[in-house]
Amino acid sequence: MISIRHIFPLALLSLGGSLTVSAQKSDFNPVQTGVNSLGIAPDARGASMGDLGAATEPDANSQFWNPSKYAFAYSKGAVSLSYTPWLRKLVNDIFLANVSGYWKIGSEDNQAVSASLRYFSLGEVSSDNSGLDIQTINPYEMSIDLGYSRKLSEKFSMGIVFRYIYSDLSFSDSYASDQSTGASAFSADISGYYTTYPIVGRNECQWSWGFDISNIGSKVNYNHGDNPAFLPTNLRLGTSFTFPLADYHNLSLNLDLNKLLVPTMPRRVDYADGTEGEFDYVKAYEDWQNMSSITGIFKSFSDDPGGFKEELREISYSLGAEYNYNDQFFLRGGYYYQNPTKGNLQYFALGAGFALNVLRLDASYMVATAQNSPLDQTLRFTLTFDMDGLKEIFGRK
Repeated sequence: MISIRHIFPLALLSLGGSLTVSAQKSDFNPVQTGVNSLGIAPDARGASMGDLGAATEPDANSQFWNPSKYAFAYSKGAVSLSYTPWLRKLVNDIFLANVSGYWKIGSEDNQAVSASLRYFSLGEVSSDNSGLDIQTINPYEMSIDLGYSRKLSEKFSMGIVFRYIYSDLSFSDSYASDQSTGASAFSADISGYYTTYPIVGRNECQWSWGFDISNIGSKVNYNHGDNPAFLPTNLRLGTSFTFPLADYHNLSLNLDLNKLLVPTMPRRVDYADGTEGEFDYVKAYEDWQNMSSITGIFKSFSDDPGGFKEELREISYSLGAEYNYNDQFFLRGGYYYQNPTKGNLQYFALGAGFALNVLRLDASYMVATAQNSPLDQTLRFTLTFDMDGLKEIFGRK
């Protein structure tokens, strides 16, 4: 049976962390979780602005960024299909596929139901299993979720999502008494969205705030529970300001902040030399491994040996802009930054979109700034179908 030392590289691969020399430094200490693919942005619009979407205008992919935005969606419903070739500089058979959508319910246009399905394939992997045989598998991670959002006032809404997660990264050993199986988990998201329309000069603008706490749930237990891992519970905070440049021309400026609500795994280097230091490290590691996910959320704000300054390093940020002409043509750009000691993901993003009554096509392109990053040149494509547009075509008003 495959051990955790074989599973962990696959888990890192799914995240796509930057493979730079910073990994050799003693201060390199990223937060480690299971099912890292849950943190990969599925859609081209959010990705083209540096991976953000907590407070941007609602669209079909808000399930990932902030599902409470659906309550403010203008269309009755929409469905989105996204495809991302992942780590294509290294391999050609890893990809993320995502389907998401929503439907407004009720007669007061103040609530919506939503759903999404994501599938992350790590391609084909072969392994010489103890010299006895060669196994070839197709490891993957997937999740399916359902959400509900509702306006609580004319300017504020909240949403909740329930999610089932399955991760299968391991080989099975036909010569072992027990067989390796995939790991599953359940989680929930809670989110909020506030939007208002201030007058700046003579122009009506839009200012929005949003938050999303995602993947609050059980641990994912690999190897029959012998290797439990935290889900990538994440706190996302964001704001967006949209103002008109001229008739039919709008520009939005957006900012997202993210922090994983997962305790940092203890490292031997942070403890004193000798027997006493070894004992303290083993005790800290066992406490971390046995810690519940809910306790880990609170512990994540005070677990780093570097103190508050070190905790700030765990916050990544995304800064992006979107130009919109008449809701038909879009140009986007953004930047994502993660501290070098916490993963070293740093990149610029560009993108464009074109919309008709029925569909919208978006594409994004990533340019990594970190040396030798496997994320460089990542492409995403998203196709969105608008339900109101389809009704007009078929004559159902």
